[in-house]
Amino acid sequence: MAFPDLRAFIASVEQFSTLRRVSGADPHLELGGITEIAAGLVDTPALLFDDLKGFSRGFRVFTNPLMAPERAALALGIDPRLRPLDALRAWMRKRQQLKPIRPVEVKQAEFLENSSDGDDVDLARIPAPVWHRDDGGPYIGSGSIVILRDPDTGWITASIYRVQVHTRNRVTVQFDHLGRHGAIIAKKYWDAGKSCPIAVVNGDDPALFVAGFESLPLGVGELDFAGGIREAPVEIVPGPHTGLPIPAHAEIVLEGELIPMADETLPEGPFGEFTGYYAADQRPGAIMAVRALHYRNDPILLGSPPLKPPRFHVGLPFRAGGIWANLEAANITDIAGVWQHVSSLMTVVSLKQRYDGHAKRAAMIAAGNAYMGRIVVVVDDDIDPSNMNDVMWAIATRCEPAEAVDIVRNGWSSSLDPRIAPSDKARGVTSNSKLILDATRPYAWRDEFPKPSALSIDEARAIEEKWLGVLRPG
Repeated sequence: MAFPDLRAFIASVEQFSTLRRVSGADPHLELGGITEIAAGLVDTPALLFDDLKGFSRGFRVFTNPLMAPERAALALGIDPRLRPLDALRAWMRKRQQLKPIRPVEVKQAEFLENSSDGDDVDLARIPAPVWHRDDGGPYIGSGSIVILRDPDTGWITASIYRVQVHTRNRVTVQFDHLGRHGAIIAKKYWDAGKSCPIAVVNGDDPALFVAGFESLPLGVGELDFAGGIREAPVEIVPGPHTGLPIPAHAEIVLEGELIPMADETLPEGPFGEFTGYYAADQRPGAIMAVRALHYRNDPILLGSPPLKPPRFHVGLPFRAGGIWANLEAANITDIAGVWQHVSSLMTVVSLKQRYDGHAKRAAMIAAGNAYMGRIVVVVDDDIDPSNMNDVMWAIATRCEPAEAVDIVRNGWSSSLDPRIAPSDKARGVTSNSKLILDATRPYAWRDEFPKPSALSIDEARAIEEKWLGVLRPG
């Protein structure tokens, strides 16, 4: 199912998932607080805020867009009724066969229904929330797509970066490390003594939101990848100010230039991150001079603020899907599933052991590709890696600490890691160690290991299919 815009997705969410409409919330802390509480509920509803305090009715904010597995599946064009691990497996198959589709240019853009430029730009019209109590200011960009064009190749990148509002026509865009594609492109302009043309899309269709999370190779465009997810091209128009390709059905768009950081910066942050901590103090941020503001009638700002784990942006762990693909690419056979918990900081690999060392081999590859995560657990194929209770049972009954624990040092982390000391970060340290827990039956005597008394995964599924409607009506 292809959604042309965010509004079509919201209508589908109302049909297939849980949507709550909230009226009268204050964008200063209260909206973010409601979003966090809702994210912790069992049904994890999506929220559509309207009639916001201090703003005209019709200026809306949509939060928790993909937090439930069924909403993440909808965004990917996958059956939302699938169990979470089955949905991730379906995404794996679709991603392996995905063919990028180039965007197509159209003549009209809905985001141009209301436009202002120059001195008429006033970002105070848009209800950018202050999400967390100690945030450095309002963030219009917690789920925004930032569009840049490589000056050498013409390649378009459209990734997610946080965007803080400072004045009526100035925001900062934070690239969390210099290897991000946006930072690489901006530096090319700055090294040439030029400002970098930029567009910030607030309120994008869900396929583009997913594409913005992907770690695509240099030169591969998120607009093309989103077209592949949708199985239909993203419709674009050239931005009136920048000429950058902007999705025609976007809700709110900022156009302008990123000023060279050598010339001027603004203090950006702090901002509560997905680890559940403030990972960094206020630091210099690249300034976007906003030359034009465009928005649809009754615009919707897409908000996806980082929250304390286990609350995460998406209900299906896309990064776990990437690790799954890495394992298969390395010819690690019999992978039953990969999942991530604690907002992707803990990775679990489920496999059917074929030889001694099979589990350790899988664990080493997973540890090498677990961004920021410190814990990698390997379990047998009778354990559902998406079920934390199952995983903890395996750890408590199959993992002998004296024999099945390893530590890998100098692993892949980030400046957002709260456990790296400030003095180390100041020296450029962005690595951590990885704890590997082998919670599989010991291979040498696996056939003698006590048999589980509970239903197998397949037996449980058969019972659920027949009786879940009685046990959980509606």
